[in-house]
Amino acid sequence: MSEGVSRAPRDELLVHIPSLRAFAVSLSGQLDRADDLVQETLVKAWRNLGSFTEGTNMRAWLFTILRNVYISEIRRRRREVQDTDGVFSENVAVAPQQNGHMDLEDFRKALTALPEEQREALILIGAAEFSYEEAAEISGCAVGTVKSRVNRARTALARRLNLEVGEIGIEPALKAALGPAVGSGTG
Repeated sequence: MSEGVSRAPRDELLVHIPSLRAFAVSLSGQLDRADDLVQETLVKAWRNLGSFTEGTNMRAWLFTILRNVYISEIRRRRREVQDTDGVFSENVAVAPQQNGHMDLEDFRKALTALPEEQREALILIGAAEFSYEEAAEISGCAVGTVKSRVNRARTALARRLNLEVGEIGIEPALKAALGPAVGSGTG
């Protein structure tokens, strides 16, 4: 621990790791990439802890950092050489550790198929339990835009899963899909 940082901010950072990881998984779709995103987020947050205003929402601040790290990674990857024939990816693919329930797998596939902005909004509102205002701040857009994205995401999920929008039960389904750590923070 750095000498200039009290124990309280460090402990608060640690409390949010499970929620950050769940959000990172929802963005990246890969556990290893999600862990890297969370690690980089925590390093950046730790280095910039002096710029955090005590009394404000650290969870929202951390989610914003994570989102920015993810966007930077996407931009960086666009400049990388693509594995068009799949030779490299075949050699590094990891088999699933366990077989999930088919409904859960269908839900994950439907969630992953959503446009990134809709998936992000749905995760922030439905799983991470941020308010629309907090989600808008994290996403860098208007509250109405977040509401629209969430509505479109719920409609698309319902369509893909052959359900009515009211049948989705979005919060429990998202929490189940993303793991037990989601929603464990205070938001």
